[in-house]
Amino acid sequence: MKPIFRRGPSLQLRLVLAVVAAIAIIIADSRLGAFREIRSYLDTSVSPFYFLADGPGRFLDSAAETFASRKMLEQQNTALRRELMLKESQLLLLGQYKQENIRLRELLGSPLRPGERKMITQVISAGADPYSDQVIIDRGSDNGVYEGQPVISEKGVVGQVVSVGKFTSRVMLICDASHALPVQVLRNDVRAIASGAGCAENLQLENISGNPDIRVGDVLVSSGLGGRFPEGYPVGVVSSVSVDTRSAATIIQAKPAAGLQRLRYLLLLWNSNTTDGTHISPEAVHQAADERLMQVMPQVLPPAGEAGRVEGNNDPAAPTSSAHGERP
Repeated sequence: MKPIFRRGPSLQLRLVLAVVAAIAIIIADSRLGAFREIRSYLDTSVSPFYFLADGPGRFLDSAAETFASRKMLEQQNTALRRELMLKESQLLLLGQYKQENIRLRELLGSPLRPGERKMITQVISAGADPYSDQVIIDRGSDNGVYEGQPVISEKGVVGQVVSVGKFTSRVMLICDASHALPVQVLRNDVRAIASGAGCAENLQLENISGNPDIRVGDVLVSSGLGGRFPEGYPVGVVSSVSVDTRSAATIIQAKPAAGLQRLRYLLLLWNSNTTDGTHISPEAVHQAADERLMQVMPQVLPPAGEAGRVEGNNDPAAPTSSAHGERP
């Protein structure tokens, strides 16, 4: 009868045999390379497990980098948008500065006499009285402003100072209903009085006797009569000439040369006529007025087809002529 449990080699012998076999395999592998191919096959078969084990870490690193990149891009985009808005606002201001520079240069070139004393001022408010057309400027008695002082813009006559404070002054515009200005037609020197009828209306020409030689498109300049406004500054352009058959009167209206609804920078003049007694020759007045007219012509002159047209209630026919044509 065979025993159920047969005794094998002892554990010590097994250990020794295992150690000897391991040493022999190591020597054979290092010296002969007998197990190199086997190790390569084993590495190949195990490599998918390496990728599986490294997959979660790579996924988390990629997600973190993606979120970080998106956040960085959003921050850069926000910063670039702010910088773009800042640059655009600076460009807008640059355009405004250019326009202001142009206006100031035109203002400095406005006086008719070389070396005539002048001062730039700015409109800071409109008058509070709804029944008068006045503006407030930022110059007063501390700057030498006086009542009755003429005020012009780069386009033509604006008005005169009617009230002077220490730091501000009030200017009545030529379109005010209580304002009147001596003018003359540049083409033929016909004199008249340009009265205001409110800034929503055109100027009215008064004190005209007989059948005046005034046509649509004629340029009106200050005549210098009265010694308050210098000669030769554009006041307006005749916009309509109509005949009232009931009263047999000629109604003449003129559009102001200066944009009275868009005033910002103005020029205060010191009339040298009151100080040195000198006067300008008519030729110099005409030449200077023509130069100033070239700046305001696109804004105030009527279309070429309307120049010289006379409007009437019953008799609209009249010869057509240029604003600067020869006197018939």
